[in-house]
Amino acid sequence: MAINSAPESSLLSLLYRSYPTAVSPEATEPDLLTASPKIFPQTTFSVAEEADIKQWLHTISGLQTALVKDNKDVASTILTQLNAHLATRTTLLGSKPSVADIAAYALVAPVVEKWTPEERTGEQGRHHIVRHVDFVQNSRLFGLRIPEEEKVAIDVNDVRFVPKPVDPKEEKERKKKEKAAAQGTGAAVGDKPLVVGQSKPEQTAKDNEAGETPVAEKPEGKTNKKEKKEKKEKPPKPAPAPAAPPTPSVIDLRVGHILRAVNHPNADSLFVSTIDCGDAPGTENTSLDEATGKTVRTVCSGLNGLIPLEEMQDRKIVAVCNLKPVTMRGIKSCAMVLAASPRVAEGEDSHAGPVELVSPPADAPAGQRVYFDGWSEGEPEKVLNPKKKIWETFQPGFTTTENLEVAFESGAVPAMQGQEGKPALGKLLTGGAVCTVKSLKGATVR
Repeated sequence: MAINSAPESSLLSLLYRSYPTAVSPEATEPDLLTASPKIFPQTTFSVAEEADIKQWLHTISGLQTALVKDNKDVASTILTQLNAHLATRTTLLGSKPSVADIAAYALVAPVVEKWTPEERTGEQGRHHIVRHVDFVQNSRLFGLRIPEEEKVAIDVNDVRFVPKPVDPKEEKERKKKEKAAAQGTGAAVGDKPLVVGQSKPEQTAKDNEAGETPVAEKPEGKTNKKEKKEKKEKPPKPAPAPAAPPTPSVIDLRVGHILRAVNHPNADSLFVSTIDCGDAPGTENTSLDEATGKTVRTVCSGLNGLIPLEEMQDRKIVAVCNLKPVTMRGIKSCAMVLAASPRVAEGEDSHAGPVELVSPPADAPAGQRVYFDGWSEGEPEKVLNPKKKIWETFQPGFTTTENLEVAFESGAVPAMQGQEGKPALGKLLTGGAVCTVKSLKGATVR
């Protein structure tokens, strides 16, 4: 493994470039302990999290020393620790960004860049460090200003070995056992557990020397009838199948063709659209459109006043088709139209606009499946259970890129942690073409 060090000047330069208002240009070395609240003012850190940041900065400093001194054993130990920690986390704190992630990136990125594919994602590779580097350098959560040519080139599809997902319960139990062993609180004697109701070997020997018969010993020739019957060992119960990892593919996204839209008769903020979503005749929550003979869905959307009514006529959109139908001011709505809007700070009106509809390719047929690149496995659920908050879980990852492409950012969804071989950013595709918006960059899509 090629080892290289990243001097503090590299980290300082990265902080200056990315957060000019948070880092003083007169500083000669980064004051990392107080930097996180300045760099991430919208994020609140608890006392425990601040302590974790301090500890990780200390660990990263130790790694830097090992790299400078070319102490491969120490560096390898720390990298292994870092990789194991990130196995169940998106960031070092779990899901919150911190300056510790940036410091780790500045130091580890040059190391990862020189790793071979086998060192990155082979059976002994450090998959989670590679994923973390890719996430930090590309995620809008950090917003690092790194030119494309300076980023570490990572092919998220080049995974040589897929490690078994870490079971949080098993990991907790493992740590508990390690702690107990370290404290010498194990209940084992000579590596063999004591069994309740059985004599200790030492005590039995003493009793025999004294000519005493152990209480549990039976006279010869007498046997318990119950002992004659050999107990049949019950076959072990099969382990429950591991739960499938969460994936946005359970959401039924399709190309929809708005045939027409009108103002809702009982709500000034709503449009009522007649949309062809490619449903078969007689499908639940659909009706027959007499004007065209097509099977359609009626959809209410809160776009009145945000999008001109004329833009809602005879156009292609992307529809979410497996949300539970809801009645909106007397009209049953059986789908949802995807639209983008700027991200707003907490407490601000998220429906203030502007709003732009997500557009599939003009020639995409109604009903064609729409999916995020890298997340197309499996079939959508028939109806999303509102109690499971599936839509609410994945929607925070729906975004738009600098190229006005709609995409799914897995790092913005805590439930996506620990999934190997998945892209940090998967574009929204249908028929191999990307779905887009007109002008909103870095917007939320819902």
